[in-house]
Amino acid sequence: MSQSTFEFKHRGGARPGAGRKRRAPRPLVPHRARPALTGRHPLHVTLRVVDGVQSLRSRAVHALLCSALRAGAERHGLRVVHYGAASNHVHLVCEAESARSLARGMKGLAVRIAHAVNRFLGRSGALFANRYHARELRSPREVRNVPAYVFGNARKHGAVVSTLLDPCTSAACFDGWAEVRGETTWLARARTWLLTVGWRRHGLLSIRELPRGTPLARGHS
Repeated sequence: MSQSTFEFKHRGGARPGAGRKRRAPRPLVPHRARPALTGRHPLHVTLRVVDGVQSLRSRAVHALLCSALRAGAERHGLRVVHYGAASNHVHLVCEAESARSLARGMKGLAVRIAHAVNRFLGRSGALFANRYHARELRSPREVRNVPAYVFGNARKHGAVVSTLLDPCTSAACFDGWAEVRGETTWLARARTWLLTVGWRRHGLLSIRELPRGTPLARGHS
């Protein structure tokens, strides 16, 4: 008698295209412990909203965003010094006394924004797509480059703006322009050396360094 043999079909394994497929359209912020913060370095923080939500730059939603930022700009040891709103995400320039201060302050701020926007739009559920992304700014050069990025980010993504400075940012309150004088800020005031003095070693920021957009009325995308 001869022994029968069977062939088994293999699933998974090391082959091109194997493994669980990513559902999110872009990489998510990994859920691992955030590094400790000393409070000496400013932070660049990004919050991204879920798909299908009205633009953060629309008049009513942007007003709600500003109201939430004003109320939560200085709480739990977190200070929001500048912001810039694109259609589906918001950039913040912040200072935090510790990692715990950053986590508590950002949680409270995100809840404020979500409650206000969801109530206005008549929706429920999560407003933000994933965890916020935070990056420490450790050098004067890094700190100087970030405001230009934050204030010009919406133009970079195709937003059209009719004014010299994007009204959906805190650019008008920035006191480091070479050409214009900044207004009194309605957000938190910077305290770190890097964000108050250090970045100026590389020169004031020029409006010419911002991306240029095509003018349209009201400056909203």
